[in-house]
Amino acid sequence: MEYRYGRRYYQSAVSPEPPEKSGKEVMSKGSSGMEVILASLENTRDVPTTLNILYILSELLTVGRGRRVGVFVSKGGTGILFQILIGASKELPPSEELMLQLHSLLAKVGPKDRKFGVKARLSGALNVTVNLTKQNLQNTKLLLPCLQVLRVYSTNSVNAISLGKNGVVEIMFKIVSPYSKKNTSLLKVALDALGALLKSKTNARRAVDGGHVHILLALYQDWHRNDTRHRHMLIRKGLLVCLRNITNIKLGRKAFIDADGMRILYNSSTECLPVRTLDPLINTSSLIMRKCFPKNRLPLPTIKSAFHYQLPHIPAAGPVAQLYSQPPGGRKILQLCDRPLKKVDDVVDESDNEETDADTENDTENEEDEKDQNTANDDIETDLNKLHPKKNPGRPFEELRVYERFFLELSEDFQGYNFESSKSASTTSSSFSSSRIATQQKDSPPAGSISSHSCSPLTPLELDTIHLTKDQEAHIPSPDTQQEGALNSGQGGRGLKQDGSPVNATRHIQSPLLLGGIATRRVEGGSGSNLGSECGSEDTALLLPLHDPDLYVEMVKGTHSVPQYAEVAYPDYFGHVPPTFREPLQERVYGVQRSKIFQDIERLIHPNDIVDKVVYDLDIPSCPVVEDDGESLKFNSQFESGNLRKAVQVRKYEYDLVLNSDINSNHYHQWFYFEVSGMRVGATYRFNIINSEKSNSQFNYGTDICYYKNHFARSSIAAGGQKGKSYYTMTFSTSFSHKDDVCYFAYHYPYTYSTLKMHLSKLEAYRTPHIYLRQDVLCETLGGNSCPLLTITAMPESNSNDHICQFRNRPLIFLSARVHPGETNASWVMKGTLEFLMGSSPLAGSLRESYIFKIVPMLNPDGVVNGNHRCSLSGEDLNRQWQNPNLELHPTIYHTKSLLQYLAHIQRAPLVYCDYHGHSRKKNVFMYGCSVKETVWQSNISATSSDLQEDLGYRALPKILSQIAPAFSMGSCSFVVERSKESTARVVVWREIGVQRSYTMESTLCGCDQGKYKLKTGGSD
Repeated sequence: MEYRYGRRYYQSAVSPEPPEKSGKEVMSKGSSGMEVILASLENTRDVPTTLNILYILSELLTVGRGRRVGVFVSKGGTGILFQILIGASKELPPSEELMLQLHSLLAKVGPKDRKFGVKARLSGALNVTVNLTKQNLQNTKLLLPCLQVLRVYSTNSVNAISLGKNGVVEIMFKIVSPYSKKNTSLLKVALDALGALLKSKTNARRAVDGGHVHILLALYQDWHRNDTRHRHMLIRKGLLVCLRNITNIKLGRKAFIDADGMRILYNSSTECLPVRTLDPLINTSSLIMRKCFPKNRLPLPTIKSAFHYQLPHIPAAGPVAQLYSQPPGGRKILQLCDRPLKKVDDVVDESDNEETDADTENDTENEEDEKDQNTANDDIETDLNKLHPKKNPGRPFEELRVYERFFLELSEDFQGYNFESSKSASTTSSSFSSSRIATQQKDSPPAGSISSHSCSPLTPLELDTIHLTKDQEAHIPSPDTQQEGALNSGQGGRGLKQDGSPVNATRHIQSPLLLGGIATRRVEGGSGSNLGSECGSEDTALLLPLHDPDLYVEMVKGTHSVPQYAEVAYPDYFGHVPPTFREPLQERVYGVQRSKIFQDIERLIHPNDIVDKVVYDLDIPSCPVVEDDGESLKFNSQFESGNLRKAVQVRKYEYDLVLNSDINSNHYHQWFYFEVSGMRVGATYRFNIINSEKSNSQFNYGTDICYYKNHFARSSIAAGGQKGKSYYTMTFSTSFSHKDDVCYFAYHYPYTYSTLKMHLSKLEAYRTPHIYLRQDVLCETLGGNSCPLLTITAMPESNSNDHICQFRNRPLIFLSARVHPGETNASWVMKGTLEFLMGSSPLAGSLRESYIFKIVPMLNPDGVVNGNHRCSLSGEDLNRQWQNPNLELHPTIYHTKSLLQYLAHIQRAPLVYCDYHGHSRKKNVFMYGCSVKETVWQSNISATSSDLQEDLGYRALPKILSQIAPAFSMGSCSFVVERSKESTARVVVWREIGVQRSYTMESTLCGCDQGKYKLKTGGSD
């Protein structure tokens, strides 16, 4: 009766409105009702009146979806409650009902007040609640609201440490143990509070020192065993959360292992698997077990590449310089570059078991996507001086003049060309073009020695002179016969790991493919592209008009690799014939990643089941394929673009695979390409690539390929100084249809350097009398491979002044591709570009008549040949060298930039520059461009209207592509300039050469999610 009377009294005192409206009036913004209530609460000294006001507030704040609580907090209600709590605690004994109501109200208000923990600590309310909890451990009515408030207090890290010092951690363990189903609501709140307290490393150590890890595991076992109807899943989850937070520290992980936690959680999780509603328990258990799995070192002597290439000089700074400056250490001696080098144990370091909170707390089964650098505000360029393109040719024109010979089309007069006869006979045109190419090549600048001091002639590898017939072997001039003016001429084998002469045209190809009788299966009298019916494939000439297996083999003979590869992979020989139907995206089986993780955990629980047998090892150069009794698969990656360093048989049908680092680096593990043979029909084999580095991958979405953090430690040397990092596993399972077959696995369809040479040679067949095609050798790479440069446009209609003038003055479009070797799709897109530009369609003809196309189809031949993912032989990302490329270390970038600088000098800068790339995480095809205005919009810098003036033409090409190309996504495009990309081709060509339409075009490695090419799961296309 007293409460009801008090409520009516207060309603009439606050507002004359009817009672049913008073609650809304009191809590509405701008109303003085709440202020009146709080003022009365603050000033009253009468306990019954205080209780009446608290009852009213409790009812008001119970409804309203949190809005009313927000008003209460904004009016200073939290501080008043703490003030009353401090005053009430001084009464002896304190009013139990008042303490109950105060803590109940604080529990409602706390989660909505961001400064709740600070206010509690500064006011002294923290200690009041702690003392009240200690005095009422048996009084469940008062204990529950106290625990609810402690749960909110503990979310503040400073409060959590203070509460731990006051013995709250021990109090919580007294409340949650031993096992009992009485007062489960109280137990749930206590576990929540304990979990929040244990986020503090200090409290986690306190729990370990008190032997509480064993108690938590025993409690979890009891609840798992007795909660057969799964009614108390939140309590079980609360226990796991406590274990998860304790195991964030090394001491906690050790205590967990010592208490047999791996076996306990593994067994309980296995029993929970059939019940989907228990997935939260399984996922948290899995996270704890993965975190506590003892860190292993990669089974490697060093994380440096298995191959070594001695650079002509070492950069003064950067990762390559650090790699070469590592102090000698360790015990094992490696033979590199014909001289002994002591090995540094760079695989592990003392910090490998020390994980940061971010590593452990954010490591979920499917981690969130990394933030794209193009949207990260802290990476956006904010210097307006750098945002405004300023043409800066950089080099004097006297040095650049030698590049004039790569632009004969700008001065060609065609006086010796018979236009009339070319209209009736294509052979005349072809003859003219070939002689034109030969003449130009003889006059071309010496690759790699292009400077004002040396202009001796170059005799490059003339791909267009290769002819292959049924009865005659193709002849390719050996690179060794090039004149002395060529870059690295006669030094193609410099720095090779193994002794021996460089790869050349006469080197014998010791390939299982070639020695295995492929030639005997050829159709008699067939052309080089026709395969016998025994091969089981369609005519490759119909599917791949630019592919010729025999010509490919000849091209391989002229390709230089650091390991001196002497084998040819079947897919490259046959030409990657695609299926004639659309393949469905493989549907992800529910729980497939979890089951694979559990199989990994079984390695620790059942160590006797592990074979641990090395079956392939590139660190044994004399015999990488380990002989066995036929019970294991055979692996091989010793062919162009191959990448597999080591294979370890873990179980009968499971293998751990280790990828090789890029040469002259200790990381970049993503691209793989290897051969498997000796398989059994019907068996399901599992392959685990265990040294992936990216924290997330498209492999996590849409297929049964799984990607997750593993237990192999990544040393701080390999992680750029970051400590406590782990590698990631990319795992997949497959079965084979044929016994003793030979199968290949790759990150994406391979496109080798020899394939490019073959395609360029065959591209001559596309030439018509109306097409101007010239192939030059721009330069020679560090490894002795030629970098081709193509010019494609339309022949002039005649040699009249008007037609010649129109021919010479066509705008230039400059295209490049494959600066990153692992992005093979960039080469396939470039192949399509070349075929289209050389095609007979009216659109292709119109483009040729309107523009001159200068194309560098492969900027990083050495990286492609040697199976790198990101770098060239210099161990550097060539797409970060455009600002200041080095002639010796980055010849392809140096000379490509010089071509653009020459064009800028003669006022013929390209209309468009586009660099082709592949993207491993985003879908569709899209572009990155450069815009001052859009960069400023994305940042907080102030700029005047004059600073933001620019032509919107940079958006024209992407906009056109979005309208005509089903795979192109305008929404994924970005035109923001980032600091981290200031040395890329896109930004440098825009900033220094002054090309407004300078782009990076990214093509997805993982399909489309829009338009006609949208991927679908299941049995549909």
